[in-house]
Order: sequence, then C-alpha cells, then structure tokens
Amino acid sequence: MDLTPYCLDFKPGWDRHFKDFDKSVQQRILTKFEHMKQPLQARGLHGSRYHVEEVGNYRIAFIQDDISRIKHIHFVGDHPQYERWYSGKE
Repeated sequence: MDLTPYCLDFKPGWDRHFKDFDKSVQQRILTKFEHMKQPLQARGLHGSRYHVEEVGNYRIAFIQDDISRIKHIHFVGDHPQYERWYSGKE
C-alpha cells in the first residue's frame, strides 16, 4: 500500500454551502480535509466515481485519483443538501 499523502484540489463551487455554516462546523470540516490527505479508502457513492467522507451530518463528495494522488473536492454540505446534489436536483 502506497503511503504517499494525497493533495486536495477544490473545484469551483465546492464551498457553496460551506461558507454559510457556523464557524465550528467549518473548523470540523477543515480538520477532516487534513485527515483526507492520508491514503485511506473512502466510501463510494452509489456506484459512481465519487467517494464520500462524513463529518457528523455533513458530507464531502470527491473524486479520488490514485495515480496523481489527488482528491478533487466537488461538494460539501449537510445531508439534505448532499441528497439533492447527488440526485441532480441542485
């Protein structure tokens, strides 16, 4: 298993909901971003190429490129926002 850390790439619009969260929630998510740099496997999103990390009731959706060692962050939101996002209703 390759233990090289991942880089995080934040795609445009990833923070659409994040910027409205309480500072304490934002801090918890920022801490999770630091953890996401580690080479740990995340849960897949319903057979798509997206992976999901959870921070309490909040979700981080990203695409993991194992060759380039980059996790592309596409979405951060609470669970209802996440459900709308992955169902294409947002």
